[in-house]
Amino acid sequence: MLDIVLDKNDVARRRVKAWQAYANVADLIVIEQRGYTLRGDLMVSEIKALPLDRPMTTAQDIAAVRDMARRAQAAYPKADLSGYSISALADDVDDLRSALGYDRISLVAASFGSQWAFAVMKSHPGLVTRAVISSAEPLNYGYDMPSDVFAAIRRIVCEADVDARLKPYLPPGGLVAAIQATRNRLAARPVSAVVKHGGSPKRVVMGVEDYQYALIAHAADAATFPAFVLSVYQQNYKNWAQEVIDWRAPETRALINPLINIGLDMTSDRKALLENDPALPLVGRWDSASYLATKGEWATKDAGDEYRRPVLDLTPILFVQGDWDVSTPVENTLAIQTYFPNSRTILLHRGQHNGTFALLRSRPDIAAKVYEFLRNGSAADLPVEVSLDPVAFALPEVRR
Repeated sequence: MLDIVLDKNDVARRRVKAWQAYANVADLIVIEQRGYTLRGDLMVSEIKALPLDRPMTTAQDIAAVRDMARRAQAAYPKADLSGYSISALADDVDDLRSALGYDRISLVAASFGSQWAFAVMKSHPGLVTRAVISSAEPLNYGYDMPSDVFAAIRRIVCEADVDARLKPYLPPGGLVAAIQATRNRLAARPVSAVVKHGGSPKRVVMGVEDYQYALIAHAADAATFPAFVLSVYQQNYKNWAQEVIDWRAPETRALINPLINIGLDMTSDRKALLENDPALPLVGRWDSASYLATKGEWATKDAGDEYRRPVLDLTPILFVQGDWDVSTPVENTLAIQTYFPNSRTILLHRGQHNGTFALLRSRPDIAAKVYEFLRNGSAADLPVEVSLDPVAFALPEVRR
């Protein structure tokens, strides 16, 4: 978060401007999670490059995360890694509140921040006056259901399939048929492409799990998603191969991600649903495989089902959720809102993972009502659904 404050680009300026608007409602305090902050510990692990001459797999990712677990304590010998848990982060918020002299607080949270907010409300009932939660990730929803992710993809596809500019490129059955055909082709046999990278030609081999990874990555940008699907369907692999080189390069990962997520885990009934989800063959296991496989190899203790399961909570909540969000699908919000009887939900049609900020930028009239909710809890004039502007879909590359 603090890197956004310090950056000088347009994205940072828009984000800071949005934050400053909250200061007109109440005192504004930005808190970062322990273990990954520019003003404190930045606990990371280096991951080696993956080879280009074979497909990328979740098995490789499991091995990388397992190696992270083995090296973590030695890399940070003074750190008690068991303390990097979601409940400890919730306590941090309460400690900060107490230190600053506030009796109660309101929360604005998105994505992992929303999970943190749910943890604050679970660990400290009654502490939160009200909250605005976007891109909801409830405590038992750290791993997405593949069918929910694919449902978001289908909502993007429904609009793209009737786009007049894309129609000449669509196969019978539309984009879903193209996705299924490409997936089946790659499951039967990997493909390769030779591309120039760093001044020299490189041969890149790509398989079905590469495709599953790429689907989710590209679906996060609805405007370019159909172009990717159709280009690969037409066996135009060069642009994809360039991306794969970057995805397999050495990288730096934050230790708090596995520490928090693996400690929080999920209930056995939800895990059974995930393991039998009908969309697994299309979406794959990148979201959960490495963390589920290394459960018990990290220092954080299991949070327990009592902590993970939602309970009735009277805290007033305003949920803002995009229906094109593939990172935290809308089904998360629809499931958790029933446990908050004093909640309201704004469904944001065409909204993706940055849905709240897209709404605040494009609809100042709605933004004013969101701020009013934070100021005094007023929800009378809040809409149930808001549509963002239609997306201008990019066209696929033509095979030459």
